[in-house]
Amino acid sequence: MIDPVIFSFHIGSFSIALRWYGVLVMTGAVVAAWFAEREVTRRGEKGQMIWDALIWLLPAGIIGARLWYVINATLGGDPYFRDNPSQIVNIPQGGLHIYGGLLLGGIVMFFFLRHHKMDIWLFLDSIAPTVLLGQAIARPANFINQELYGQPTTLPWGIPIDAVHRIGVYRDLAQYPLETTRFHPTFAYEMIWNFLAFALIIYLTRRFYDRLKPGTVFFGWLVLAGVGRVFVEFFRPDQPKIGDLGFSYSALVFGLMAIVGAVMLLARYKAINLKFAENWEEEYKLSSPMDQIGEKPAAAATEEEAAPRVRKAASKPKSASTKKAAPKKGAAKTIEEPSTRSTRTKKSS
Repeated sequence: MIDPVIFSFHIGSFSIALRWYGVLVMTGAVVAAWFAEREVTRRGEKGQMIWDALIWLLPAGIIGARLWYVINATLGGDPYFRDNPSQIVNIPQGGLHIYGGLLLGGIVMFFFLRHHKMDIWLFLDSIAPTVLLGQAIARPANFINQELYGQPTTLPWGIPIDAVHRIGVYRDLAQYPLETTRFHPTFAYEMIWNFLAFALIIYLTRRFYDRLKPGTVFFGWLVLAGVGRVFVEFFRPDQPKIGDLGFSYSALVFGLMAIVGAVMLLARYKAINLKFAENWEEEYKLSSPMDQIGEKPAAAATEEEAAPRVRKAASKPKSASTKKAAPKKGAAKTIEEPSTRSTRTKKSS
């Protein structure tokens, strides 16, 4: 197995370690932000705002993810954090939940965009698919930490889990021997789903760019992210269940997320009528006028997409020097046309 710690060193009584978990999570965040910047720019807005927002979103996301993990574990009957409240802030120990990060990060982003008078739907549509990408990049960290695995399996891609990282009944080595017991790599299932969902959203966004309305991509993300996570949750024995219902709190939340996304997609395209969605804007509202409103930047455009921009450029007003030359050519026509018209008038008379 891979050592979770890349390297560590001591400064006095303090120990500082660089872990694969932190490296991969940060790599996923940076790659997602880079792609989100391109998506924001492609929609005609200021892409650099993504990096300004990231300063606030990252701490909020980590805090939210940790708090949701603690709440989720406590609701499931685990007394660890009640008995050891100081461990709530011990994030290096492990324990982050993506839903809490999305929730608190989304709230912070909302107020950030409101403060800068940006269109929330434009940024939601730009960022949503990149969340899938960032998650997928960070998921191998769960394999290194030997966490977020599923039930025992005999499938060829099952993974071994050390005794110290096992939970519940799987710690019984007589029943689940280390040498032969393998577990579902649920983190890998989610990673593959996220990569495929990200690719699908980006493909559809490019393919039907002119038909998309504000909020469409975001609601599509709600559906795909929700369905994928609900599927994964049924393989995970570590998630606290709701009484005797047989499914976890996380499965309930992500299931509701998918349902909300599906309903809002139907409302967005008038398949169903929702009163609050009647006057929904049909286009993004940009913070400042830009030449690329409604178009993709030249850097991201294909040859076919660039053609309309060439035609548009050809129809722009001519330069000052061209304007001076044009009247001379037009003047000759003006001299000829009156004589022609007068000749025709005489003949007709």
